[in-house]
Amino acid sequence: MESLITAAARALEAGDPLGALNRVALRNDAPSLALRGIAMAQLGDLAKAKVLLRSAARAFGPKEAVARARCVVAEAEIALVSRELNWPAKMLAAARATLASHGDLANAAHAGHIEARRLLLLGRIDEAERTLAEIGAAPLPPASQVVRELVAAGIAIRRLKSKEARIALDLAARAARQANIPALAAEVDSASLILNTPAARLIARGSEHPLLLGEVERLASSTALVVDTFHHVVRRRGVAVALGTRPVLFALARLLAQAWPADVSREALISGAFQARHTDESHRARLRVEIGRLRTQLKPLAEISATRLGFALAPRKTRDVIVLARPVEEKHAAVLALLSDGEPWSSSALALALHMSARTVQRALEELARSSKVQSFGHGRARRWMTPPVPGFPTGLLLPSPLLKA
Repeated sequence: MESLITAAARALEAGDPLGALNRVALRNDAPSLALRGIAMAQLGDLAKAKVLLRSAARAFGPKEAVARARCVVAEAEIALVSRELNWPAKMLAAARATLASHGDLANAAHAGHIEARRLLLLGRIDEAERTLAEIGAAPLPPASQVVRELVAAGIAIRRLKSKEARIALDLAARAARQANIPALAAEVDSASLILNTPAARLIARGSEHPLLLGEVERLASSTALVVDTFHHVVRRRGVAVALGTRPVLFALARLLAQAWPADVSREALISGAFQARHTDESHRARLRVEIGRLRTQLKPLAEISATRLGFALAPRKTRDVIVLARPVEEKHAAVLALLSDGEPWSSSALALALHMSARTVQRALEELARSSKVQSFGHGRARRWMTPPVPGFPTGLLLPSPLLKA
């Protein structure tokens, strides 16, 4: 194996893409094309990286299945960073199987980590957890250990298990120090901020204050009646009433919970739940109907009684009523939440992750752009949306040295 190829691969492993390019920039053989593609990905030129990796995959001979599989894994990671969530998962699964069958366990594990991260972005937490479990806990290079622990932390955070998330992030930080790659360490630091950033707001008795993830987790075992605006449910311990398909009923439940133990006037309920500017007798009649429906839904958890001015909530088997709300509430909060990772998203990827129509997402993005909350670059199918700062670069590409063993 040529010394320049070996040196370039080692430079990439150490997180030095410029050093790698200095050695192979003028070469067009298959290994050099692959290394150049990975270097360009680490430098942030994802479009050029994809072209180089596809050229490398074609340049490898028919007997070099492992090398082609590693190129597929690298392209899959670029797709993940580019938020091309509809990139063909079957190609990645086939590449993963090829790598595993030929004993390249490090890159096979990395392929599994990429798939788990994709599933996590799509909200398919159970599938992501199964994929991670399939990989097992076999010894991996430090860089790969970082990616694994970041996936584990992401799963724990979405399951509101702050202790498990903190342990995974501590392990990721330790592995990042061993890898000695600044970009990996920065990615771990960024993920760790989640545990120290308000994850929700608690509204009770007319006041509100922010909650960290651990505090949100503790609410799961609280005896309080919780109106959860994240999942649109009203719950107390093991009893939950889902109102996700009944937005008017949920709006009424929230208004009553926010005012508890006081009552809420009929005018305020009509304005808040029906978005009516002026009230008349038809609105009052509708309010009586909807309150009756809400009484039926909440019967296991609370009573709703009429007062002189309006209605009041009376919880059962508890003396506390709280509303768990998002840290920032606005019309398109879910879109902003996904864009807050700093990566460029296509509108189609956002639609996949949010389980919404592409047109609905596009309208939301256009509205957010008008208020300067998001920005776009590119045109047509290449158009990407993001919030400041500039998108991050891929940090987990593990192909460099194994790629050369074909």
